[in-house]
Amino acid sequence: MPAFPPLRLDARGLACQRGGRLVFHDLAFSVSGGEALVVTGPNGAGKSTLLRVIAGLVAASEGRIALEGGDADLSIAQQAHYFGHADALKPALTVEENLGFWRGFFGRRAASADAALEAVGIGHLAGLPAAYLSAGQRRRLSLARLLVSNRPIWLLDEPTSALDAASEARFTAIVAGHQQAGGIVVAATHQPLLFSAVRSLVLAPAGMAEEIAG
Repeated sequence: MPAFPPLRLDARGLACQRGGRLVFHDLAFSVSGGEALVVTGPNGAGKSTLLRVIAGLVAASEGRIALEGGDADLSIAQQAHYFGHADALKPALTVEENLGFWRGFFGRRAASADAALEAVGIGHLAGLPAAYLSAGQRRRLSLARLLVSNRPIWLLDEPTSALDAASEARFTAIVAGHQQAGGIVVAATHQPLLFSAVRSLVLAPAGMAEEIAG
């Protein structure tokens, strides 16, 4: 995995409203390359919404997010990969074809599809239509997309959902490799994540938050 330049992702005074409801407000955090920010809190506290705001999928109503050290010609969204609940796979395409589509989307920066499939343990399924994959295998194919993206910021929403213990261990190693390369991880979760260099952001109902250094 190639090394990224020194990075820092900062948010200050961040607020978001959806459907007339204040999801969170006055939210602040800072996470540097090599670190993981783990976002926790009850349902409805805004964990997924925060990831979508960083990814540029949902607009913040107040505040700002800035990336220091990134590619000045690209937005934060263009330097991040959002790993959400939906697998975004075409059932009729093979595993290899699905990943190949995304590799084309990511362009010249994309990493090897074959290496990504091997890293998540489904290289032997490359020729199988995605329709025949189990839930865990579909999730692993989505994880392979993270590797192919070759983007410095990973936004992970409940990343270990549908993964068995062996796949969770493999995923943790993949995240460690991304951190060692200087990448940034922001993960929303209800489950414990065995990441290193962790900072914690705890969201509460009514939109308050507390950042805790690891």
